[in-house]
Amino acid sequence: MTVDDLPPLRKSLSAAGLAAKKHFGQHFLLDLNICRKIARLAGPLAGETVIEVGPGPGGLTQALLEAGARVIAVEKDARFLPILDDLAKLAPGRLTVIEGDALEVNELAILSVHAPGRPAHVVANLPYNVGTPLLVKWLTGPFRPPTMTLMFQKEVAGRITAPVGGRDYGRLAVLAQALCESRIMLDLPARAFTPPPKVHSAVVELIARPERPSEAMIGALQSVARHGFGQRRKMLRSALRELGGASLCLAAGIDPDARAQSVPVAGFLALAEALLARDASGASRRGQSSSD
Repeated sequence: MTVDDLPPLRKSLSAAGLAAKKHFGQHFLLDLNICRKIARLAGPLAGETVIEVGPGPGGLTQALLEAGARVIAVEKDARFLPILDDLAKLAPGRLTVIEGDALEVNELAILSVHAPGRPAHVVANLPYNVGTPLLVKWLTGPFRPPTMTLMFQKEVAGRITAPVGGRDYGRLAVLAQALCESRIMLDLPARAFTPPPKVHSAVVELIARPERPSEAMIGALQSVARHGFGQRRKMLRSALRELGGASLCLAAGIDPDARAQSVPVAGFLALAEALLARDASGASRRGQSSSD
């Protein structure tokens, strides 16, 4: 028996008496044709390591295995572990199932055991209730996937890929686009899922930029974006008052009277650089004063 010989996913769920749990944000993608399309969108995966979050009954997992990937699946809901274990037996050595909360797991520690020395892509139909925090974790944390192919609510996908000046342009767009090239690859209607959610969904591709900013720079970028968009209607001189206001804007070459939604990603990076330079200068002056 091979992966291709598995019974339909709906039949497996019915036989096991399993249904989606609302508090886990579960909406299953049971159409293997769609799952295979997502795996193709993730690029050539033969021989590649992929981390999948929230595999549930394993539709996308099966498609990733068919594409030749080595999959590390992180599943919080223990009800699905037997189904995933059966799938692992049909793909010896290519599917590792980790029971745990993806928000808390240490991806680098997992990779050091199961795929040492290898980069890992992320491909996942993310649970709706943790999609954004998971993305922020992967964007800003020590685990740095070269590519991510992720399913979100369509609204969240729009916020990730929003252009400057657009209605959805905000903190998430600035962070994601500063660190990755991002685009929407596929729209899916609610009826594609079981149970159907109340919103449509979209698959977003994020490709890490070759030169990653320092951790300090990423922290500063998060700070200026949080303050800037925290009071969207205010000019930056007011919204960024706690960080230096007009003087910070001028140091970054940004009009202090501009509003956050009109400042491109490059402008926020310049603000972050100015913030770091100011903090470094202040630390230097304090150090010099204490030594005098």
